[in-house]
Amino acid sequence: MPSPHYVTTSGGQIRIWVDGEGPTLVAVAGLTRAASAQAADLCRALPSWRVVVLEPPGVGGSARTVPTSVEHSASLIAESLAFLDNQFALLSFELSCALVPSLLERLAPASTVLVNADAARGWVDTRTVPPRLSPRADGAHLNALWSFLRDRRLLRPDEPTLPVTSGDPLPTTHDLSASFIDAVTAPETFEACWRMYAEQLVPALDALAALPRANALSEIPDLLGAGPHPSAAAPPPTAPLPGTDVWHQYLDTALGRVHLRRAGSSGSPVLVLPTGGGSSAQFAPVLSGLAENRTVVGVDYFGNGLSDALDRIPTVVTLADDAFAVADAFGWDTFDVWGSHTGACAALEMAISRPERIRKAILEAPVMVTPEFRDDLLTNYFPDFSPDKFGLHLQHIWHWRRDMFMFWPWYLVDHSAARAIGVPSADELHLYAVGILQSGSTYGGAYRAAFAYGTQDRLPHLRVPAILTAGPNDMLANALEDAAALVPDGLLRTVPTPTTIWWPDPDPEAAAVTLKVYQDFLS
Repeated sequence: MPSPHYVTTSGGQIRIWVDGEGPTLVAVAGLTRAASAQAADLCRALPSWRVVVLEPPGVGGSARTVPTSVEHSASLIAESLAFLDNQFALLSFELSCALVPSLLERLAPASTVLVNADAARGWVDTRTVPPRLSPRADGAHLNALWSFLRDRRLLRPDEPTLPVTSGDPLPTTHDLSASFIDAVTAPETFEACWRMYAEQLVPALDALAALPRANALSEIPDLLGAGPHPSAAAPPPTAPLPGTDVWHQYLDTALGRVHLRRAGSSGSPVLVLPTGGGSSAQFAPVLSGLAENRTVVGVDYFGNGLSDALDRIPTVVTLADDAFAVADAFGWDTFDVWGSHTGACAALEMAISRPERIRKAILEAPVMVTPEFRDDLLTNYFPDFSPDKFGLHLQHIWHWRRDMFMFWPWYLVDHSAARAIGVPSADELHLYAVGILQSGSTYGGAYRAAFAYGTQDRLPHLRVPAILTAGPNDMLANALEDAAALVPDGLLRTVPTPTTIWWPDPDPEAAAVTLKVYQDFLS
């Protein structure tokens, strides 16, 4: 299967998918199909080729690299391909064909084929554009985008009231979900890219009239022929972004491929372990806040975010082992660990099981609940979010995550369960929803592990300097009082903090005070 990799350019990071051996085929994915799925299809259709598929700036793993023009997008793509010589064939899919004239000014591929350019021309001719995709408080923008993408795969581009009757197979629900996740990562940027590429498509196709075109995957092998000579160049190691900016990396560990968010690239290492149930995206303030003189690495647990999903039921012990596998892959003998909720439980287990490797631990509100409450949480907390072909799961995810900010636990809609922290903005809720969508059916694994963990029983075994913190409105702030009498020898200090800095829109002064608590302890 194709493997993902980030290439860092002067304008941000571009994600590529690579697999196979032989002559190199570079493909620029379009906007209606996930690059991962496109790469898998190309590998099956062209087994004797090495396939490299790029996600265009503004989409999927390239979403934080925002293009300002077609030319700018092409320049970033060309920069991301600097590790290759010109002995490759180039494919460009549907609306990304608008980039090809600018790409050919910067690259000299051995051959170039336009794929589904006729479909893209049909969208332009029928003025087919996405709806406005700014995040809405009710989450309706998710459903609008799902329907838009589904229709582009089911309806004729030249007559968008009729279903297509030929061409590539119609999408499965899994395929739609993967494509939707790429597009929804930055929905407003996706919308802007669609309009920008559509505006330039017709003049681009006129300029490229002599190039061969394919309207189905089956036509591509004959148009490519034998291919140029093989190129053995591998993608360069992912380079950091400057300063304390958050950047992304995939890391191969002994257990599987893990997706990381990082900040800083020098100084002593700190491993950041997030809450369960999504990605580490919302922990960017922790990453950048600790990165002034440190190497800070935030983890997507296996089965969460963009990390591999392993065939297992995780426990806090396995989460701790997973984190040590990350440290081993980096070659860290000793390091600090910062964890929140699920991450605090995993950090505690790390400090207990291998204290010689953990220098200091920050435990933010580890799960400490009664057995009765634990059983209730494990029974009711985790809905089934399996993708639905009509996108019905999207509202379920959105309002599940929204209700967490109104009630604890979220399923107890009662005055007694109300929380006084405020419903986040639509943009913030969107970030949480994307993390759940990326995690898929395994979203609840790490979360469940934390609820089932015996924090109270394990705390007395702590032998590493640690602080246990919690903001005043954290639903697990009871850990401050409950933990105080459980750890001997003064190794653990309980430190109330004025806010939770990774929650949406914390008070800036309170966030600065909280961050200083972390920094002073680690120093």
